[in-house]
Amino acid sequence: MSTDSSEIGLIWAQTQEGGVIGRDGTMPWHVPEDMKHFASTTTGHPVVMGRRTWDSIPGRFRPFTGRTNIVVTRQPGWEAEGAVVVHSLDEALETARRSEGGERVWVIGGGEIFAEAMPQADVAVVTILDLDVDGDTFAPQLGSEWRLASVQPDDGGWLTSRTEVPYRIVEFRRG
Repeated sequence: MSTDSSEIGLIWAQTQEGGVIGRDGTMPWHVPEDMKHFASTTTGHPVVMGRRTWDSIPGRFRPFTGRTNIVVTRQPGWEAEGAVVVHSLDEALETARRSEGGERVWVIGGGEIFAEAMPQADVAVVTILDLDVDGDTFAPQLGSEWRLASVQPDDGGWLTSRTEVPYRIVEFRRG
């Protein structure tokens, strides 16, 4: 759990069955409402991601506007135009805490970064998609220390994307 004044949040979209979050470096679905939700949730706060996640974002969308983009990579000398490049999650979180909006830091992927950030996270915002797709990257598992805080829609049903994908947005909090 976060030990300073910053709240650490994880945010991702996954399939209901299997917990797929990606395939071949992309999200194997198109749900514009989820992207809008992602933008409204993270704008004004730093976002932390791994290099492969950065690479998977179409060039026209990166860096994400209105947010400090922080990319974690093991590759010395690697650069990302418009982003801050760091070499560890700890360095990323420290940079994020000092950035505008750093009272809340959003970790946005991928799988390795989620796994490493999980012990420090306070909140997880997950878009659940009622889809059956193959993938090679999977959502982190939330343990028994996580509690359901909210569901949209609040009746536990499904919203329907304009691309006809059923989805819901679920928030979990640690503790």
